[in-house]
Amino acid sequence: MLTATYTLVALSVEQANVRLSLLSFQKYVQSTLLRQQRLTLSQLEYACETLERLYQACHWRKIELYLIPALQNATEQANQLLDELSRLNQSALSVIRQLQAELDTAVECSEQQVTEICQSIETFCTVLLQRLEKEEKELFAIARATIGGEAWFDIANKFLAHDAQVVEARRVPASAEKDRKALSQAKQVHASLREEDEVVVPVPKLRYHRRTRSAHRAAADTA
Repeated sequence: MLTATYTLVALSVEQANVRLSLLSFQKYVQSTLLRQQRLTLSQLEYACETLERLYQACHWRKIELYLIPALQNATEQANQLLDELSRLNQSALSVIRQLQAELDTAVECSEQQVTEICQSIETFCTVLLQRLEKEEKELFAIARATIGGEAWFDIANKFLAHDAQVVEARRVPASAEKDRKALSQAKQVHASLREEDEVVVPVPKLRYHRRTRSAHRAAADTA
């Protein structure tokens, strides 16, 4: 069961990160947007982009990618709970679509629209927070009781491979940026050398002193 414990702890850390992001945006909306009489187009765009990012962060969690498929293969006990989690997801997605539709037509939001938008964002954050809580209190319990040891080991290996891919994905752009800077520096040096090559540098004429042939060599040449 150590593998199961490790896996669930890793999932709890991931859950905590997503929860923190949701609570942080929820606080921003309550302390900033809700106090305004109007919202600019850029503020509405920022809200939509943030909701989309938070939704994707929930969608691409390890629990979605690895634990839920393993649980579906192991038992049907979680089907009702999974349906409920899916409905919460759909509610969050509906909020995004609604705000995106408003973004397509809005120029500036009135005070009433500000309240409605903030309420929609509150709904989005609330339903995803509810999902996280249900996963931790109900889904994890079913998974621990029904998933076998080999399946937990397989999930843990997938977690490790996933983390390695994430690290590699972060490293490659940094390496590419380093190579780009090195190439830029090389081009600058090359350009500098070309400029130096184009400068006419006067070279003094060399004087050659012809050596006098020895008598022995002269006799040999005339023979």
